[in-house]
Amino acid sequence: MTVSEARRAPNTFAALRDQLADAAVAFAGAPGAAGDILAGIVDDVDRALSERLEIFPVCHHSPASGLAMVRRLREKQPAVIYLELCEDMRPLLDELRNCRLPVALQAFATDTSGFPAEWAPLSVVAPITEASAEYQAIAYALETPNVELVLVDRSTDHVFQWAPKESEEPGLPAESEQPDEDGLHGAAVGIEIGDLRPRFVELEEHLLHHGKVRHWSEWWDQYVEQPLADADYDTYRQVMVMIGSLFRRLRRGSTVEDEDRERYMWTRMREHLSATAIDPARALYICGAAHAASPVAQFGVDSDAPFEISPRSATAWHYGLIPSSHSAIEAQFGLAGGAVSIAAATWSKGLRRGKLQPFQLAGQPGAKPRAAKLPVLAGESDAEVRDQLSGFLSRPPVLDPLDEAELLEWSVDIVRLARRNGYLASTADAIAIFETSILLAGLRNRARPTPYDFQDAAVTCIEKDRVPGRRDVRRLCEILLGGDRIGQVGYAALPPLARDVLDRLAPLGLDLSKRTLQRALLDVKATPELRPCSDLLWLLRRLLPQDALRPIMGSRGLGETSIQESWDIGLGKYQRSLVELGYEGVSVEQVLEQRLRRAVTAPDATAAVALGAVEDALVYLGSVRLAAELGNRAVELLAAERTVDDAPVVLRRIRLLLNYFRSTEDGLPPWCERFVTAGYSHYCTLLPTAFTAEETGPPQVAAMLGFLFGMENLALSLGCDHTQLELAVLQSHPEAPAKIALLWAARFQLGMLTMADLRERSDAMLANPLVLPTVPQYISGFVQAIDPAPALKPFVVELLSKAFGSLPDRVLLPWLPKLITTLKEQTADLIPGLVREAARTFPGALPAVDAFVPPWSAEFTTAATPTPTAPSQGPGSELLSRHRAGCDALASLLGIEGTWQDFGPPGDHELTALLDRFPAAATALAEQLGAAAR
Repeated sequence: MTVSEARRAPNTFAALRDQLADAAVAFAGAPGAAGDILAGIVDDVDRALSERLEIFPVCHHSPASGLAMVRRLREKQPAVIYLELCEDMRPLLDELRNCRLPVALQAFATDTSGFPAEWAPLSVVAPITEASAEYQAIAYALETPNVELVLVDRSTDHVFQWAPKESEEPGLPAESEQPDEDGLHGAAVGIEIGDLRPRFVELEEHLLHHGKVRHWSEWWDQYVEQPLADADYDTYRQVMVMIGSLFRRLRRGSTVEDEDRERYMWTRMREHLSATAIDPARALYICGAAHAASPVAQFGVDSDAPFEISPRSATAWHYGLIPSSHSAIEAQFGLAGGAVSIAAATWSKGLRRGKLQPFQLAGQPGAKPRAAKLPVLAGESDAEVRDQLSGFLSRPPVLDPLDEAELLEWSVDIVRLARRNGYLASTADAIAIFETSILLAGLRNRARPTPYDFQDAAVTCIEKDRVPGRRDVRRLCEILLGGDRIGQVGYAALPPLARDVLDRLAPLGLDLSKRTLQRALLDVKATPELRPCSDLLWLLRRLLPQDALRPIMGSRGLGETSIQESWDIGLGKYQRSLVELGYEGVSVEQVLEQRLRRAVTAPDATAAVALGAVEDALVYLGSVRLAAELGNRAVELLAAERTVDDAPVVLRRIRLLLNYFRSTEDGLPPWCERFVTAGYSHYCTLLPTAFTAEETGPPQVAAMLGFLFGMENLALSLGCDHTQLELAVLQSHPEAPAKIALLWAARFQLGMLTMADLRERSDAMLANPLVLPTVPQYISGFVQAIDPAPALKPFVVELLSKAFGSLPDRVLLPWLPKLITTLKEQTADLIPGLVREAARTFPGALPAVDAFVPPWSAEFTTAATPTPTAPSQGPGSELLSRHRAGCDALASLLGIEGTWQDFGPPGDHELTALLDRFPAAATALAEQLGAAAR
């Protein structure tokens, strides 16, 4: 009998099936669902082990699977390995030689086609650790001559094709609900080989309760990992398929996607076997244990059931390697904290105990040279498959003897580590941890304490009441047992953009692969060759997360450069972001240019976004050509806008750009002139609607007025009509108090209202009890009107002074919360100017306060301008008499009313006395006016 025929021997598990069926009847009292489930599990095991193509069931990041894989590869030495991993990630596997594990294979797409827009960017990661079975298979295939490695799982494009479209985000595995705290995987969809966790909540709770454990990772370690670590190959396969079948049958919800994956993988394997004419006995199929117990019709190499694989979408996918870590894997796949670190420690212990040599890719840190021919280990590969499952299920678990030396070493080391982290631990605590670990293991029906028992004992004995440092005792135990290993992508495996960045920053003399922050000091004036490094750092600051590069000293803006800079650089920690940046282009300049163009052509692009893109093009790229292209787009967007929500941003950015271009030799570019003229007409048209629309706030109206009044001279010189602004103001009829104040300010700026009119209206407000509650809103409007009408600063100070000087406390106290919150919104831009105006108005010394007379009071007016009796015959009076029109205009701007009178005797009028006291100034002014007249 051949090996393949022996493995297809029927009724291998017939006795076990009958035994389980009888047990189900005895338990339930009659045949039912329990018996069907148990019989189905046995059938799944029989079917998987009878397949001509050998199936190797695994669980992700399982040391037992890794150890079994090492033994089986050395024993079987397959010529072809079919691996459950996205088929389009195959080119990435060769780059693992240049990395330090753990790392993750990544597929990334920013421009999506055929997927919901809210899913973008699309990202898929598949973490790889050294202790995983898949890495052992990859290392064996890549380092052994004439061995072919074929990835057979669906492509990353199909991952999102098969995801439910009605959700806002693509479907993630149920165990990946926790966020990636380190940000190493981001929001990527995780792909894992062998998801073995019951989706039947009641079953999981039952197992945890009766297993006396806290979480699933501890249950799996105690009842699966430890018994299977040293089990023979047939026992390992049968138990893993049995568990996969049980969890699959008890899983709630749809299994359509899992079944489609299985159809996909078997179709791909049959296609490869047919194309290469390889004997299935020389191949090995590595998949998750749940997929090994598959009920699909396409199961097996002898099946002829068809399955149509849909074509990929038009989405352009980019591939690369990103760093990963134990904690990132735990967070993404819902494992308990420290589970992957404990699995790595178990893997190392299993290698030492079994005297196994793991497979490792050449070029990786710690890789050892290996002979080309693998030694064949003694085993039962050529024997008939026997029922090992019955014995495994019937015999009690083997209790490992207590390893006192190992537990004592852990206890002493954790006390030493706790002392370094601020805990008041002593030798007595080490003894207590040792004894408590043994006690907890006994309570949980195990003779040998596991790392989880040791963790609980250490927390109980050391962490009394508080955590003195950054790390708690549980985290210290994880560090002791292996720590949170963080991988790194080597230089040769990085995309061209990332390598270019590292090369261009080489003059800084820093090791940018380190994950710690490094301080870089750049004296650009003394060392001009560092200027390109400075430009690149600011560019990366714009593209990467803010914490990747932090400027401590120095700044960069329009027309602004620093001669000395200081940076905190953490590119090693944010290597993933740098790698993903490399998917978008071959240089950072190209990436920024593409992003700016995409930003201004997006469906939701606005004029404010386009002006920001112009600023970035000038600051980071220094490209006037690109700035002109983006500026022309800003003019188009402004003309097409129907709202003024972004008016404050537009005003701030166009002012900045105009000031910058005016300081250059070429002056204003044509697109700036077109933007000003288009904005003048645009805001004049929308001004009446903005005044009355409830959804438009006072800041937007104030910004529109600021644009219209601030850009008016330039707009009129370019052909705009001032009458358009006057008509827009006359057509505006707001109802909100703040907008009414803004309208008054606009009319004052246009000369439609005098200062006396504003004083009269403000006095009427303060005298009307019905209007008093809304006065803070009026004040807010006047404060915002300071930008379009700077001459209102004295009036706002006057209004506030009158309010606080004349109103009683019962009126003012309810005002204060609203007034403070209202003025706080203008703290950065407008309040400083208002404070300076108040400082000029009020006395600067305390003794002068008592004698201070406000300039707007009647006493000040009477004292300052007494009734004149006769004119003075000095040069000042003659000058004023000859140019009465100029005086009338100046008085109107200052809000002073009066009529011309005949002057009395010399010296009676205070103004005449003032002019006589300063004849030189009056004479100089007369000469200037005379020269102008000539």
